[in-house]
Amino acid sequence: MKLEFGNVVGVSDNVLDLIFAMLPFLIPIVLIQLVLMIVALVSVLRHDSFKMGNKVVWVLVVVLINIIGPILYFVLGRGDD
Repeated sequence: MKLEFGNVVGVSDNVLDLIFAMLPFLIPIVLIQLVLMIVALVSVLRHDSFKMGNKVVWVLVVVLINIIGPILYFVLGRGDD
């Protein structure tokens, strides 16, 4: 059974070819983002002291700012253990 992607409304074959060509590069980036986000969220939820902000602020930063949010938390937000 062959999948026909050319019939998708508003998406040309060139765009789909580009998306499939970029998948080997995008998948590791997405995995890194997910791992960073999960580790940062676990850390935020386990700790009560932060250098800047509070727990709610850091949860929002980690979840809403891709890749940079978790890195910002570990550099700027995480308090001393």
